[in-house]
Amino acid sequence: MTPFDCYKTYLAFKNHFTKESYDYHKYCGKSRVTLDSFYKRKDRYFFEKTSRQRSDKEVENFFIANFALCDDPQSLWIGEIIRNGSTNYLEWQKRVQGLKYIFKQETESLFSDEKLETVFDCSKGHPILLKKFLSKSVSIESMVIYDNIFFYCKKFDKKLLDPVWKTVSLRIKKYKPFINIDVFEYKRIVKEIVFKIS
Repeated sequence: MTPFDCYKTYLAFKNHFTKESYDYHKYCGKSRVTLDSFYKRKDRYFFEKTSRQRSDKEVENFFIANFALCDDPQSLWIGEIIRNGSTNYLEWQKRVQGLKYIFKQETESLFSDEKLETVFDCSKGHPILLKKFLSKSVSIESMVIYDNIFFYCKKFDKKLLDPVWKTVSLRIKKYKPFINIDVFEYKRIVKEIVFKIS
């Protein structure tokens, strides 16, 4: 991957995670940018260094990690990625490698005091699931997996019209295609935990 390709990859992921209409897979990571505009950037060295140090797949994962872990991808600027990108990438790699273990731990904690219905109940405002996520007790990966199992996002989208949920909802939707799991296996984990606790 050339430095310019690395920059284009960054822009494609920025568009993917911040724009409702842009889909990284649908547009094959393409973005409208010129070589001329790239050479005018003061942070060009970062893309040159990243393209040299990482394989094409690692560059993709590096940007996925940084946008997925950011509380608000809209406000994520390149300076933050230059400063904290490698740390975020390492944290993301650990989380992805230990995904099943983390999901199990978070699910046990989530349902230790609550019933299944109450966790997803949004009739009185922010549901327990969202509160736990905002307090960092539930990871973005688990939020994606729960949506793969319970399809709660559509329901929340209709009931919760506040900007907090809107930002979280977009993150879940945009991160979802990059989380490859066996849904049946994760359903089994949830059933075991909820059944054991209740």
